[in-house]
Amino acid sequence: MENIIEAKASVSNVGVTPRKTRLVIDLVRGKSVAEAQAILKNVNKAASPIVLKLINSAAANAVNNHGMNQDKLFIKEIYADEGVKMKRYMPRAKGRSSGLVKRTSHINVVVAER
Repeated sequence: MENIIEAKASVSNVGVTPRKTRLVIDLVRGKSVAEAQAILKNVNKAASPIVLKLINSAAANAVNNHGMNQDKLFIKEIYADEGVKMKRYMPRAKGRSSGLVKRTSHINVVVAER
């Protein structure tokens, strides 16, 4: 039986745009899990609590499902893809309307032992 060296977690259709999410995940890419948690607790962005929860989930998967050491974990991969786009309308002057696109994100994270 081969030794599993990484654990994953993902979340779909998060109500934050991918562009805003990438600003947050670029801060923690390649860092240790403990360092990433400390950074995300102090970043004042809408995507921060979502990314923090996802990293905690991936770390828990690594420890509980694959028996990895919590202190040696680091973020091997983290990326945000575009999710579904909800198309809405906003009322404007003179009875007109203009389009509005509400974007969502799919976020994936992979943690591994160093």
